[in-house]
Amino acid sequence: MLNYIWAFMMILAIVFGAINGRLDLIATEALAAAKDAVMTTLALTGAMCFWSGLLKIAEAGGVIAALRRLLRPIIRLLFPGIKPDSDAAGAIVSNMSANLLGMGNAATPFGIKAMQELDRLGGHSGVASNAMCMFVVVNTASIQLIPTTMIAILSGAGAQNPFDIILPTLIASFAALTLGTLMCAALSRTGRKRL
Repeated sequence: MLNYIWAFMMILAIVFGAINGRLDLIATEALAAAKDAVMTTLALTGAMCFWSGLLKIAEAGGVIAALRRLLRPIIRLLFPGIKPDSDAAGAIVSNMSANLLGMGNAATPFGIKAMQELDRLGGHSGVASNAMCMFVVVNTASIQLIPTTMIAILSGAGAQNPFDIILPTLIASFAALTLGTLMCAALSRTGRKRL
């Protein structure tokens, strides 16, 4: 579906460019946009390599293990039906730890594993359990101590102080996470077994 939308937008741009006699401008801007896309990709790749390396160092230094211990009480509170030493809890904690450190791409495999484990615990019913819904909320509105992707994008775009995004990101993500978890908890207590 998205491919059709993109194709429609490109065809529309070419048609309007032809009507206005600006086809040369479309070609020039298309090449400039392609160059910008490559430069942004390189900036993001460099930042992701840097932060992934730091994550490996943090893991070897015991920081990730400490975060896991720190997050276990939160897991018990948000996911009451899941044992703290289960594979699902381990994957959830790993996902939350990676998200806390701003490693969204590193968090993805843990998120997929957590969802698979939650589905297995729910009996593969094909319907999202309350724990699965809560995990989606926690994963989507996760608090990031260091929003590395945004910092990399701002830095690649030439921002003078890309780290200025840290405090607003903390405030916004904390508010979104708080509201999301409260709403998910309230909806899960409506008497239905599934949301």
